[in-house]
Amino acid sequence: MTPAMTPAVTDAVTDAAPILFFDSGVGGLSVVAPTRELLPTAPIVYAADSAGFPYGTRSEAEIAARVPALLGRLVERYRPRLVVIACNTASTIALPAVRAALDVPVVGTVPAIKPAAAMSETRVIGVLGTEATVRQPYVDDLAARFAGDCTVLRHGSAALVELAEAKLAGTAPAPDAIAAELGGLFAQPGGGRIDVIVNACTHFPLLEREMATVAPQVRFVDGGAGIARRIAYLTQGHAWPVAAPAHRLVFTRLGERERRIADALAARGFVAAEAL
Repeated sequence: MTPAMTPAVTDAVTDAAPILFFDSGVGGLSVVAPTRELLPTAPIVYAADSAGFPYGTRSEAEIAARVPALLGRLVERYRPRLVVIACNTASTIALPAVRAALDVPVVGTVPAIKPAAAMSETRVIGVLGTEATVRQPYVDDLAARFAGDCTVLRHGSAALVELAEAKLAGTAPAPDAIAAELGGLFAQPGGGRIDVIVNACTHFPLLEREMATVAPQVRFVDGGAGIARRIAYLTQGHAWPVAAPAHRLVFTRLGERERRIADALAARGFVAAEAL
C-alpha cells in the first residue's frame, strides 16, 4: 500500500482543520498511527463506512458509486484540509472519481508491490488483500511495472478483514484462522517460496503480529509509513494546534459492534462516536 499521488495543498487552512481518514472499517487505523507519529497534534476525523462494510465483497459498481457520495458528505460536514482514502479497495476503484468530485487534496492507497519486489530474495511475493482489490487491473499494472521478474501470487481474504475488526472489538484472532487464510497463498503453485507478503488491505497490518507468528519465515510489508510521509509533505507549512486535540470518530451505522470499537479507541484519543 503506497500513497497514490495528488497535488499539494495550496490554500491556507486553519489549525483546527482536520485530516479526514476514510475506510469501510477500522483498517485505516494502520495509516493513522504512523501519521500521528509525524504530526502528533494534527486533528483527525476517522470515518468508517460501517453500513457498507466490508467493501472487499462488494461489486466495483457499488464501491464506485458509494465512496464519492459518502466522501462528499463527510467533506461538507467536517471541512478537512486533506482526505486520506485509507482503503486499498476503495482507492483502486474510486480514487479518480473522488478526486474529480472533491475540492480538497486526496491521498489514496495502493498495494506496496514495488517495495516488496525490492525486498524479495526468492523472487516470489504474495499479495494479500480483499477479493475486490486483488482482481483489479491496477494490481496487474503494478506487478508488471515493479515486479516483472517476480512471481506474484494473490489471495483475497474477507475473513482477515473480519478478524481485524473483531480484534479491535475485543476478540483475539485464533491462530488456526490466521493460518488458514495465509494458506490461500502458500498452497498455490510456488507458494512455498514466498518470502515477502504485501498486506494489500489496511486491515491486515492490525494482524501482523499474529501473521508473523504463524509464518515467521516471511516478511510483511505495507505502505502505512509511506502514506504518512506523503501526508506530512502535502501539509508542510500548515498551522496545527499547539496540543493534541480530541479526535472524532464517525460511523455510517452506529450499532453495538461500532460502540465496542469506539470504546477501544477512546484510549487513542478518539471521543465518543457519532453517526453520519
